[in-house]
Amino acid sequence: MNWIDIGKAAILGVVEGATEFIPVSSTGHLILAGDWLNFGGSRAATFDIFIQLGAILAVVWIYRSKIIHTFTGWRREPQDRRLLINLLVAFLPAAIVGFFIHDWMEAVLFRPTVVAVALVLGGIAILIIEAIHTRVVVETVDGIPTRKAFGVGLAQLLSLIPGVSRSGATIMGGISLGLSRVAATEFSFFLAIPIMFAASGYSLFKARDVLTTADAPVFATGFIVSFVTAVIVVKQFIRFVSSNTFRPFAWYRIIFGCILLAYYFLR
Repeated sequence: MNWIDIGKAAILGVVEGATEFIPVSSTGHLILAGDWLNFGGSRAATFDIFIQLGAILAVVWIYRSKIIHTFTGWRREPQDRRLLINLLVAFLPAAIVGFFIHDWMEAVLFRPTVVAVALVLGGIAILIIEAIHTRVVVETVDGIPTRKAFGVGLAQLLSLIPGVSRSGATIMGGISLGLSRVAATEFSFFLAIPIMFAASGYSLFKARDVLTTADAPVFATGFIVSFVTAVIVVKQFIRFVSSNTFRPFAWYRIIFGCILLAYYFLR
């Protein structure tokens, strides 16, 4: 057992769990952390995908009652049926486009400098959206109209660029469409379940020949740490957004992105 790799897996698990559901780009942070830890290659790329499942299972666990109620009650409860329709409508744009350009994105866009630029631009976009003060017309996740769910799905297309942040694109997209902060955040969480399971499953299937039994301890460590970290962060994040703006995340993105740009251009 390589304890150095186990340690790197734990660090990356914390990075994934802490950043997956807040608007700072987990993919971007994983690319940067992997670069700094010298944890790269096809095996590392597969590892990054695998630990995303740990983070998404954290959301499934936290919202297990809501998820079970929705799937068992959609035939008789209109709001449950609408939520499932909304998730499907919002899921399709990124799923379809991502399927066709996935390989191109990994080859061309998965670079630290792209992440840094996207962090800065995304931070500026958050500040602009916060300054506009869009009037809230949808208070809860169950009250989202399907057309607004589709709008969130279109916003999610931006997250195909590493560094943009899937949660950032969907949450800010929802707020721009008049969703409350909590409604936009929870819909982003629920939307993450199908899109991340689909993306992770597709990528893991393609990489099935890369993995060996010797990788199991490293992958298990990252998965568990990612799950535990995400459970903690998601609960605190929901409390935060109920009474705060997203400006702190915007400034974090801008400052961090500028530091990264300076680091990669001057080294």
